[in-house]
Amino acid sequence: MGKKFLYLFVIAFGWLVLVDVGCSRQGREKPRTPPSVPVTVSTAVRQTVPLQIRAVGTAEAFATVTVRSNVTGEVTRVGFREGQDVKEGQFLFGIDCRDLEAALRQAEANLARDEALSRNAEEDATRFRYLAEKGYVAQQQYDQVRTNAESARAVAAASRAVVDNTKVRLGYCTIRSPLSGRAGDLKVDRGNLVKENDSVLVTINRITPIYVAFAVPEKYLPEIKRYWAGGKLRVEAYIPNDPFPEVGFLTFIDNRVDNATGTIGLKATLQNQKKRLWPGQFLNVVVTLTEKPGILVPTRSVLTGQKGTYVFVVKPGDTVEIRPVETTRTYQDKSVIDKGLEPGERVVLDGQLRLVDGARVSIKGTQ
Repeated sequence: MGKKFLYLFVIAFGWLVLVDVGCSRQGREKPRTPPSVPVTVSTAVRQTVPLQIRAVGTAEAFATVTVRSNVTGEVTRVGFREGQDVKEGQFLFGIDCRDLEAALRQAEANLARDEALSRNAEEDATRFRYLAEKGYVAQQQYDQVRTNAESARAVAAASRAVVDNTKVRLGYCTIRSPLSGRAGDLKVDRGNLVKENDSVLVTINRITPIYVAFAVPEKYLPEIKRYWAGGKLRVEAYIPNDPFPEVGFLTFIDNRVDNATGTIGLKATLQNQKKRLWPGQFLNVVVTLTEKPGILVPTRSVLTGQKGTYVFVVKPGDTVEIRPVETTRTYQDKSVIDKGLEPGERVVLDGQLRLVDGARVSIKGTQ
């Protein structure tokens, strides 16, 4: 029993000696420097950038005409293909006009008869005036003849109006395009019967130029009005996934704010010479109000935390500092810093997830 106790005592004593030696050596070792974090940086620059408003808009035809027939009849001719570009005054439809031609001949015959009767009544009135002045006929008889002449003149005038009206209606049998534009779906073909002011024949949209309608929050209205009063406001309309915009100018501000959405309606006019924009097409719209100088950094260098937006600024000695910044807008892939940075300062672009305030970095690249 004594030997076993002595054996355990020796082992415990040896363990304590080893622990004491290890602790002494560890105390004499210097603390290790944390490794630097590899990062990519970018330099804040001052440059003039446009003040822009972005919205989603819809292309609208500059003018739209729904073509209808002003007479009832059979379509005898169609002078275009659906989907074709048509010119102002171009022949579109021919309507059977034989009944109106017959009505015109009848009206012209009635006019000739009534004009002959009117001339005869005028001659009678002239003769009876002479006889009445000589006392050969009673004044009452002359008054009756004069009344008959005026009545005949009125009848002739009514017949002339019937002729004119028939000629107008006969002209409706030939339908021409009231504007230059793009023809839509053809609703009738040759041989169809159309009714007066009832049947839609085709719809024509003018798309050169073209409108782009969009809405922006009402908070932008004072700025838009102020800059619009000073000159034209440039508007760019982008087709989704197409980097090349159609360019025009703001031409319309609605006269009221939509209370349901809190937005104000706007329209821009674009020339659309290549006909890239089509009525009903959704577009990304950019309105440029003015240009102002600002400090720009890549947008991905700006982070958002509990206290707002911030960036990691690289200080002399390759350490980083957390810097709160204020930014209100972006331009392309950059953010405009209103407060918190100076031109020439470097900000961390990639590698922020491993950084804390005061951390050491190694710069692997600059953009």
